[in-house]
Amino acid sequence: MISMNRVKTFLAAVLAGAMLTACGGGSEQPAPVAEQGASAETPVAVLTPEEKYSVIGKPQGPVRIDYRIIGTPVVGQPVTIDLKVKSNVGEEPVTLSYGSNDSTAMTFPESQQRMVSLAFVDDERTAGQQVTVIPAREGRLFLNVTAHLQTDTGSLQTVTAVPIQVGAAPRELQQNGVVTTDENGELIREMPASND
Repeated sequence: MISMNRVKTFLAAVLAGAMLTACGGGSEQPAPVAEQGASAETPVAVLTPEEKYSVIGKPQGPVRIDYRIIGTPVVGQPVTIDLKVKSNVGEEPVTLSYGSNDSTAMTFPESQQRMVSLAFVDDERTAGQQVTVIPAREGRLFLNVTAHLQTDTGSLQTVTAVPIQVGAAPRELQQNGVVTTDENGELIREMPASND
């Protein structure tokens, strides 16, 4: 007598074989389909064989930006940041731009260009650049470095936020309300309303 488990295993194998046959054996990948709302004319950056990413372990952006802060950042004093830019895509020049989401956090000296173009001169496709900022307050500040790269197949961009710790560690978050325990023993935070 045939057991029910053998019948289920046999049916699963037949079903999987039928699916692989219907899909062409899994040897070909289906053609990409445009997302809803996208037209066939929508430009898409497609990597050519020469522009393949070298992915080992985790995906990488088109440009890698490493940084090193020189010295100890102090409020009101210029601090220099060394940037090392590496292209993962090709020999095309990269345009770097600098900014901050918080205009009260830092300023740029007048001599600091806010946008520069870098050309890669070595086989490693790396280039160095320095940027100078003036911290305007203590705490953790972020310099946003945007790398823009134009290829034959489209535009590629990478953004890196460089953390700059100025002065003492940032203040702890202020606790609001009172922590109590509910009837189930769970901790809750009571935040009474005020009528001010």
